[in-house]
Amino acid sequence: MSFRENIIKARGSLIFLAALICGLLLVTTLERNMPATSETADGANAPTELSAPIAVAAPITAFDDVDPLPLANTGESKPGDLDYARIAWRYFANNTNHDTGLVNSADKYPSTTMWETGSYFMAVISADLLGIIETEEAVSRLSLALDTLARIRLFDEMLPNKAYNTRTGELVDYSNQPVERGLGWSALDIARMVAAMSHAEQSYPELAVKVDAVIDHWDLDQMVENGELIGGNIADGNLRRDQEGRVGYGQYAAKAMMLRGFDMVLAYNAEANLMVQTVEGQPIPVDARLHRNITPAFTVSEPYVFDGLEFGFDYRSHRFATAIYQAQEARFRETGQLTAVSESHLDEAPYFAYSTVWGGGAPWAVMTFSGDRIDSKRTITVKTAFAWDALFGTDYTAELVDALSELGDPERGWPEGIYEADGVVNGSFTTNTNAVVLASLAFRAFGPLSRVNQ
Repeated sequence: MSFRENIIKARGSLIFLAALICGLLLVTTLERNMPATSETADGANAPTELSAPIAVAAPITAFDDVDPLPLANTGESKPGDLDYARIAWRYFANNTNHDTGLVNSADKYPSTTMWETGSYFMAVISADLLGIIETEEAVSRLSLALDTLARIRLFDEMLPNKAYNTRTGELVDYSNQPVERGLGWSALDIARMVAAMSHAEQSYPELAVKVDAVIDHWDLDQMVENGELIGGNIADGNLRRDQEGRVGYGQYAAKAMMLRGFDMVLAYNAEANLMVQTVEGQPIPVDARLHRNITPAFTVSEPYVFDGLEFGFDYRSHRFATAIYQAQEARFRETGQLTAVSESHLDEAPYFAYSTVWGGGAPWAVMTFSGDRIDSKRTITVKTAFAWDALFGTDYTAELVDALSELGDPERGWPEGIYEADGVVNGSFTTNTNAVVLASLAFRAFGPLSRVNQ
């Protein structure tokens, strides 16, 4: 093969590496030059108010005293890891539509979002790395999904709708019913999909042309404005463009968009809207703005474990993640109650909840989309346990995984976890949980996904 042919074949990896290097340089520059914010008169623990934005309670220097936990050793799987991975892959074997290549967001429920489609891509890459599937199957699965993403009907011919039917690829509402115009777009969901496609392009350079076809089909410029992420929402029949992304999710999404060369300076800047709440003796990063412009923002594990598993922590996210993890371990040490919280599906109404470290103005709140408290639905989540164990590998994370290890169903995959209140299994099976299990096990063997094959 000629030098030119080799360069063409490696095109995807070279583009990814160049973008990653530029992104990392930008991140480093931003971290060194972020302006410090002043404390409010109420001090570091000022309560959230029902208005946005509110005064920032503490600068980023509040985390300088957080000693980041050492990362767990990577390079070798533990006994049982491959069995756990095979259980997780069963979910995808059961829930992939072979016409569209899309995967059900929940077991046998034929609807998905770009966030969950991104999770599916991570699952495929991880399963291939672990040897659960052959590389040929991985490429075939991702290729089919990319073909669908390159031709799906978009919201207002701009960007992917918030939800799609996995069987038909058609725009749907949240009850999976067809909707002519659509619901708008989620910038965070699309950014996760952009990250997933970048990882796929890096892992399988032959998919670069198909990734480009998707990117050409979507008008990503519509969701980036002045360095911020912009979501599209329908209000009284009209398109409303809203800033999207809170501390944690915003920075993860910013890194994803940096890979495609977008200016994410404000989205990456957590300090501008940061307040610190002390939970179990740990400084917890909380966004000072409202979530969905309705309820006080919240902090969960999700965006931090994604950041670590996919990109590898940076200086700031390592300290944020350490504090968030240590608060959960401290709660266990204090109460004896196993704690591994994040957003999660529920197997009964209201079917989705944010189990927070801090949320809605209080520690350990469990919140619905509308901000109602449903603390009885706090779940010890499988995905959070596996992710923290892969990242930090402490005695406590091992105890978490051991406590949940019997939940895996070889015929269905991993459920969400166990309800803390009564010990009953939260029997919802989802794309996100099973994808995070696979990504966590792949991390243990190979390290951050963005650094594999470099």
